Amino acid sequence: MSNNQKNRTTVEIYGQQYVIVGSESPSQIRHVASLVDNKMREISYKNPTLDATKLAVLTAVNAVNDFLQMKDELNRLQKEQQKEKD
Repeated sequence: MSNNQKNRTTVEIYGQQYVIVGSESPSQIRHVASLVDNKMREISYKNPTLDATKLAVLTAVNAVNDFLQMKDELNRLQKEQQKEKD
């Protein structure tokens, strides 16, 4: 798919509809939205008094934390692989 081609995909996250525009496939956009929705529901279940804004911020903090942990693990594995080559 061309980087210039944009897809518009309507998704539902935590009971709200959003139109996401991006170069990713509609199935990828729906998959990401589903993961966000699931994480929001998981956090909401554990913290039922959170308003939607705080819930969204905590979801973002969790997602970025997961990303950074995976990035650190990737860097560690790349260094380990480089050591094996040397």
